[in-house]
Amino acid sequence: MRIRSSLALAIVASAAPAAAQTNLRAAPSTAATVEVSLSTPRVEGQQPAPPKKIRIAYGQPHARGRTVVGTLAAEMDTVWRLGANTSTTLETDVELDVGGVAVPQGKYSLYAQTSSQGEWKLIINKNTGQWGTEYDKVHDLARIPLKSNTLHQPTESLSITLVPAGDGTPQGDLRIIWGTREFTTTWAVK
Repeated sequence: MRIRSSLALAIVASAAPAAAQTNLRAAPSTAATVEVSLSTPRVEGQQPAPPKKIRIAYGQPHARGRTVVGTLAAEMDTVWRLGANTSTTLETDVELDVGGVAVPQGKYSLYAQTSSQGEWKLIINKNTGQWGTEYDKVHDLARIPLKSNTLHQPTESLSITLVPAGDGTPQGDLRIIWGTREFTTTWAVK
């Protein structure tokens, strides 16, 4: 009789956490961050300098079967928050050149201007910390043309990456991929 009561108690105890977990829901978007660390050559006998960083943080929406360009990524010919929820942020410890435009060290919001002709632009805005839909063009630092490419396989989740050059130099590509589209520009430390 003792074994049965212990077994019943064990079944009830293991069922309780599962029942509580059925009330959990996955958020419609997730948070994502991409970061590039830049280090200086080490001098013998000295402490290494802390690395400088370039970081992009964004709300990462997921298509979940929906059309991306023209609907989820904003209506055509408008400004899109380039992500979900709060504005996408670029924070850089160094001066950058993004697509041929000087970007001083600091923190910025990133947006994209969509175009029905396929000519998208990356917007670097000096206003930060706001909800993503609170865009004010008065604070624009730059509007940078993006190269567009159609992908053969759709990408489910928005992906923003800083791809370093293969030779180790502090430069590379900034890529924005979602659905069947990829948009790119260059980045380099000045």
